[in-house]
Amino acid sequence: MNAARPLARAIRAALRRSSAGRWLARRRDVRQARDWTPHDEASAAFYAAFVRPGSLVFDIGANVGNRTKVFVRLGARVVAVEPQPSCAAILADAFGHEPRVTLVPEALGAAPGTAEIRLSEATTISSMSPQWIDAVRASGRFRDHRWDRVERVPVTTLDALVEQFGVPAFVKIDVEGFELEVLRGLSRPLEAVSFEFTPECADTALACIGRLQALGFTRFNYSTGESMRLDSPEWTDAAALRARVERLRDDAGTFGDIYAGAPAAGPA
Repeated sequence: MNAARPLARAIRAALRRSSAGRWLARRRDVRQARDWTPHDEASAAFYAAFVRPGSLVFDIGANVGNRTKVFVRLGARVVAVEPQPSCAAILADAFGHEPRVTLVPEALGAAPGTAEIRLSEATTISSMSPQWIDAVRASGRFRDHRWDRVERVPVTTLDALVEQFGVPAFVKIDVEGFELEVLRGLSRPLEAVSFEFTPECADTALACIGRLQALGFTRFNYSTGESMRLDSPEWTDAAALRARVERLRDDAGTFGDIYAGAPAAGPA
């Protein structure tokens, strides 16, 4: 029986990689991108503090649109940025006819150009950061996953998006370890920004906090996992958030998002 399990796993993997398997997976992902779930309802209640009807939102690392659909439901105009071709195709199928959504099939970085992205079968962990991949493998968080394909993708910057589309009320960044490079492409404070934090890469998070502080962001908070709530009822300063990141360093059992706001027009 034990000998049959690896064979069964190999067969399932082969089916997923087949044309029919990829087609079925794409249809499933498009359906999920459009469906509204209780978790989406909780997400909408949370993001309503940052996203108002008619406001502009940048969804950086949109993947297949799990946050894009929430921002649209809240009445926002959304620029959904996603470099993975398979995910960009799902976004086009799910939101291509939505006039409030603009799709940008590119990555973001410190400067325009091209860069390599390492693709995983689990598209949510594809990454442009080899250091992040090494760290989450070593910690055991994603020990069983592979990043076995590399593609070169076009890269633009946050400043370029602002110039093209306007100043966003909120920027969500979820780019698996490439957050600092994305923030290096921004030269001004915005109303509110969030970026994903993985404790194995605490140094990257600390550098991101420093970058945001240098741009003029003064208020910070944290949300654990997919809790859809801020951990602290009071916004804090950069020093307090750095201390929290240090306490979580190398804790592969958790992850979260760091939120930052500028004083002139901070989130509610």
